[in-house]
Amino acid sequence: MSSNIWTRGALSSNRRAAAGRCWRVVEAQHHVSTAKLTDDRQEQERLETLLEDSKPSIPEECRRLNYLLFTPFRYGPYPRGSRFRRAGSAPGVFYGSELPRTAATEMAFHRLLFFAESPDTPWPSNPGEYTAFAVSFAAESIDLMARPFNAHERHWTHRTDYARCQAFADDCRADDIDVIKYRSARYPTPATNIAILRCRAFSDADIMDRQTWRIHLSNTGARVICELPKEILDFDRAAFASDPRIASMRWDR
Repeated sequence: MSSNIWTRGALSSNRRAAAGRCWRVVEAQHHVSTAKLTDDRQEQERLETLLEDSKPSIPEECRRLNYLLFTPFRYGPYPRGSRFRRAGSAPGVFYGSELPRTAATEMAFHRLLFFAESPDTPWPSNPGEYTAFAVSFAAESIDLMARPFNAHERHWTHRTDYARCQAFADDCRADDIDVIKYRSARYPTPATNIAILRCRAFSDADIMDRQTWRIHLSNTGARVICELPKEILDFDRAAFASDPRIASMRWDR
């Protein structure tokens, strides 16, 4: 067993069938970027085809899905790991959140993290546009916010050390558990994130809903805005300071 804070029996006895929706936020550049490089629809379609042919192949079990769903499983190796995905040639993970505002908060954090790790990069003059989309899932799951796993929440929500989470995901895959529910480490109040470990967990091949969000970044923090339904989230310099990478950010640039 890859860790001594849980057992295979704990996984088996606490697995549950779960179904529902989750939201993911991505940059809204998928068609706009190629439109800028072409003169008409036919040229754009040819360019899109050329770009598609240059990308890694889509895993067999993911080919039925909308590209927004299969993309996290397509690319690798990754130079560094994420919470439930090891660095290198590890299986993909679709990260989502129970609510769109939680997913937007996660994106705002990662955008700030980019600037924290790129201290010479100036703040963008315009807000970034993002698409939040909902997907449906149905699969065997583990809830890390429930007993007995919640006793180890410090591991599941650690700001920078993902070793325990990655080991846990490995064990879930070995036990045919495809969904992990866990507390967001970024949202200011308790909120649920959802990690989907296999494409077979998606119960619908297409997205269910979508929203447009904009993220304004500056030396004062991040403002995250959704026009419909109307929602504004403000994160000042201290909002993510529990992460040492943000705490050491050079804000004035």
